Amino acid sequence: MTHTTTLIDLIRHGEPEGGLKFRGSLDDPLSDKGWQQMESAVTPEDHWQVIVSSPMVRCRRFAEKLAGERQIPLHVDEGLREIGFGDWEGLTAEQVQQRYGDHLDRFWQDSVNFIPPRGEAVTAFYQRVTQSFSHWQQQLAGQRVLVVCHGGVIRMVLAEILGIPLAKSFTGFAVPYACRSRIQVDRSAHGEFRSLLSHYPPASDR
Repeated sequence: MTHTTTLIDLIRHGEPEGGLKFRGSLDDPLSDKGWQQMESAVTPEDHWQVIVSSPMVRCRRFAEKLAGERQIPLHVDEGLREIGFGDWEGLTAEQVQQRYGDHLDRFWQDSVNFIPPRGEAVTAFYQRVTQSFSHWQQQLAGQRVLVVCHGGVIRMVLAEILGIPLAKSFTGFAVPYACRSRIQVDRSAHGEFRSLLSHYPPASDR
């Protein structure tokens, strides 16, 4: 078996219109600031061969623009949608606390066993995200890949790779807008090894 190395950069979308709130399946586009964050997060030195994107417009429109500029293939994957926050969608954290009492604190403490009303279970979210990620990792083996997605999606991928318990996956690390994470996948006769090479916010936050 030949040795292959795959480099996968995951980037969270920039700030959407409407500010900070539980967005989930709400399909808000990027704000002007969000576009600036994304443009600043990529450089001419990034030599991706393919882009994979969430179908949500806050991810897809930037991915389409970048793929067109660099003349590289783009794949859109429904499995990379953000988690559904149910009745919390469209609300700020303060509004959730006002309407639902300690529900938000309970979610942060144990997101597996406490789900927002009519929300998507974190276990189901984890399964669909990791299945999609595994599919593209195998399909695009040996290439440099950019995945344009969401904070929740990045949390699920890193939880799997780093062995972070799902119950703590939403509080174990920060994923700000336009944050980039790089994963290296090495496959050889000795097996498959996946490691996190970097995880850092956009230059404006450093």
